[in-house]
Formats: sequence, C-alpha cells, structure tokens
Amino acid sequence: NKQKIQIYMYAFVFQTPSAVQKIKELLKDKPDHVGVKVGVRTRGCNGLSYTLEYTKSKGDSDEEVVQDGVRVFIEKKAQLTLLGTEMDYVEDKLSSEFVFNNPNIKGTCGCGESFNI
Repeated sequence: NKQKIQIYMYAFVFQTPSAVQKIKELLKDKPDHVGVKVGVRTRGCNGLSYTLEYTKSKGDSDEEVVQDGVRVFIEKKAQLTLLGTEMDYVEDKLSSEFVFNNPNIKGTCGCGESFNI
C-alpha cells in the first residue's frame, strides 16, 4: 500500500538529479525552511506560469513529494496542471534556472513566460 502512495505522489512532479542537488544546495543555508513549494499563477499573455519558493511548513492542502531527501510541496490549485511534470535545473553560459517539462501543456506564449493546458 505504501508503494502505491509513493507512485501516486511521484505522478505530480519528478525531480531530475540536477534539480534535487540544486534544491539541497539552496536549502543548506536555510535551516528554518523544510523544502520548496511549487505553484501556478495567472501571468503573461497565455494564462499560467510556475512559481517556486522556499517554505517553512506544509500547507493543509499541499501534496508532498519527497525525493532523495528533498521535499517539494505542490499547492492545491497547481496539482492538476503539474501531473506528470519533470522538474529540472539547467545551467548554461547565459542563465541558470529551474525548468518544468510538462507533457500536458497545449501552448506557450512567444516570450516564454506563460502556458496553457
């Protein structure tokens, strides 16, 4: 039964090793924070954008995904939009950022700020 619960939770967000490592690094200097929280907000010309912030506690309606000791909380209104999403951390010469590879996205805006499902 515990195995089924873990599989269900991982259906929300799977973190790549790069994302897990970066979150661990970021939280190392923040002992009062227990993890990061992922949400969605209305933004841009296409509808929604992701938010990512530190959190000190799990909200009552948050889903929690624990992977390699890293806790990621998904806000209730973001849960359906994040099903099956891979969270990655990407660095190149010009930028470094968390990237959400969501198979459910039907379109994005030209500036890359928002998406729709």
